[in-house]
Amino acid sequence: MAPLPRASLEFLSGHRVAAAVSGGADSVAMAVWLHQAASRATHQVTLSGLIHVNHHLRGAESDRDESFCRALADRLGVPIDVIDAPIAARTSRSPESAARRARYRAFAAAAKRLGATRVVTAHTADDQAETVLLRLLRGAGSRGISGIRVRRGVYVRPLLACRRREVRAWLESQGESCCEDSTNLDRSIPRNRVRHDLLPVIEDIAPGGVAALARAAVLAHDDEQVLQTLAEEAAGRIILREDSAGLDLDRNRIGSLPPAIARRVLRSALERLAPRAPWRAGHFDAVRRLAARPEGGGILHLPAIRVERVSNMLRVRTGADRAVPPFSYTLPLPGEVIVAEAGVGVSAALPSVLAPDVSQGHDTAYSCMVPAAAFPLTVRNRRPGDRVALSAGTRKVQDLMVDAKIPRSERDRVPLVVASDGRILGVFWDPGEGVCSTGDDPAGMVVLRVRKLERT
Repeated sequence: MAPLPRASLEFLSGHRVAAAVSGGADSVAMAVWLHQAASRATHQVTLSGLIHVNHHLRGAESDRDESFCRALADRLGVPIDVIDAPIAARTSRSPESAARRARYRAFAAAAKRLGATRVVTAHTADDQAETVLLRLLRGAGSRGISGIRVRRGVYVRPLLACRRREVRAWLESQGESCCEDSTNLDRSIPRNRVRHDLLPVIEDIAPGGVAALARAAVLAHDDEQVLQTLAEEAAGRIILREDSAGLDLDRNRIGSLPPAIARRVLRSALERLAPRAPWRAGHFDAVRRLAARPEGGGILHLPAIRVERVSNMLRVRTGADRAVPPFSYTLPLPGEVIVAEAGVGVSAALPSVLAPDVSQGHDTAYSCMVPAAAFPLTVRNRRPGDRVALSAGTRKVQDLMVDAKIPRSERDRVPLVVASDGRILGVFWDPGEGVCSTGDDPAGMVVLRVRKLERT
């Protein structure tokens, strides 16, 4: 039995292997080669079965491929797991892309049913060269042009160093047949145009060009691993806070990083918050530009993400901005109102009946001079022209929020306690932070209390 040139059993020794077969020359050759390797005790490889996914995109031709793969499994004496995964000819993404996603979901489930610890696919050096060229034409960096990996998780590509023509020649030497996919000749598919029109020109200009492109992918992968390691180390200094609501980034440190590292830090951070978003290098450069602006704030809207510059931070939150409508609640004395828009409860009480937990410091209490004519009190959000009286004179509520570094997107959520005559008695942007107005009526002393509502 002649060996399949440059095929590798790396990452397969000691494993139960499931082979993904389409019926095409590459996957059939891989299955036959693995069957031969499994018959040799020295290789310590077990072929647990074949996996075939029928997308029903080519009508009778798709059913022909399925029958062929079933017959191949019978001839090799191994089980086959056949999955129906129909793909609509018209989808929001290309049928090829939708089919690929469906295949990998099917592979994972089938591998469990077959008891396989590795799933092998028949990507070749030609597939690698095509992938590198397509990604280069999209402007990809080292992460993109590193292309198809020999191993990613349970998936292994043992033919990745093999040329497609070598695989087909070996299959013929074994007396094996295969199925031809008619869509491989469809030049409306970009990969097919690269395969049939561009790669032959490259080989004519630079013999060995396909192998060189595949080698460039390996070198790019090695570079990417180093850059990613450096980015992970930098992320610990850049990410100041992270929770379910989002994360805060150190703006100055982002600006001090080399662009290649900063992009990777941002990619990692944003992908954690929105893993399904269509991230591109331009998104991360936009965040870098926001961080580098010499002054001022700014908000950046990205796919599923909002980035706001606040002082020396970039506040990253999921979802789009939601306008906060005007709100207004009557605050009784004594009593409390729940301000859902701000996530707090605001209460008013006389000092003589102040709750023990407040007097012991378990919450923040603000003592305000409130004349009797001020009741009933109202809790509302800001309005244009709002001012509050302080010991040093009156100040605009807007200026107080700017000084307190309240993000612009959060300012309409801040509760204000307002007297019946319109005088602003307090502004509370956090249970532990806020201001109260001054007054000269000791008989009108009222204690305002702010507590943060627990998430449910």
